[in-house]
Amino acid sequence: MKAPPRLQSLIEEGLIDTVVRQLMSGKEAMVYVVRCGEETRCAKIYKEATQRSFRQAVDYTENRRVKNTRQARAMAKGTKFGRQAQEAAWQSAEVDALYRLAAAGVRVPQPYNFHEGVLLMELVTDAHGDAAPRLNDVPFTSEEALAHHASLLAEVVRMLCAGVVHGDLSEFNILLAQDGPVIIDLPQAVDAAGNNHAQRMLLRDVANLRGFFGQFAPQLMATEYGAEMWDLYQRGMLSTETPLTGRFERPAGSVDLSGVLREIDDARAEDARRRLLQAAP
Repeated sequence: MKAPPRLQSLIEEGLIDTVVRQLMSGKEAMVYVVRCGEETRCAKIYKEATQRSFRQAVDYTENRRVKNTRQARAMAKGTKFGRQAQEAAWQSAEVDALYRLAAAGVRVPQPYNFHEGVLLMELVTDAHGDAAPRLNDVPFTSEEALAHHASLLAEVVRMLCAGVVHGDLSEFNILLAQDGPVIIDLPQAVDAAGNNHAQRMLLRDVANLRGFFGQFAPQLMATEYGAEMWDLYQRGMLSTETPLTGRFERPAGSVDLSGVLREIDDARAEDARRRLLQAAP
């Protein structure tokens, strides 16, 4: 197919040879299958902020590092330069997270290059060598659901031990490769220690996994892996070898009403997003 304008510069730089086809168009990017020598990879073209349906909420961008204080001031003021810097920081966040998580052994696509707003990375494939499906597109037996849920919990723990919370984890951004689930879409990833909303996001990520796999294995619906995981992390007792029970007893105390209301708003937004994605062709 004819190369989109945003990929033409990668062809000119010799980073890719040809564009095979469009793979998907998501809320923040368009993804193409490309050829790089003898290898088939994918190129993720980030959409401009005005074209994205996923907002750069302050919860996600809190405490993200920028190159210098001039950029930070411009971003705070919302100037044209500041918006450009914020956009660059948003895009590079996924690149940084992918390299960080890949180095930690987390099952994410291998990143290869980032050039002018295009991320070149591994194409995750199924047993037939085709692009791997999203979890949402695959039916599971109870045994398969339990196995994949356990596998993904281990990945979330590995991410947390690496200091990263995905922030938007669900069945829509996990691919089922030949050898198991692979986590994708990380531009909204947050620093576990440096973001005040990291706990809430982790709990939501784990709850999303529970809700999806619980359709096939109802016994998962009574588990509290997220709360258990975060408690161990806060106390410095979480490692990739830590056994999890799925049980957690919350201490008695006052109720965080604002937190509860925020969780309700998050659940409503997540439900609306699921419905939109399920209705998409």
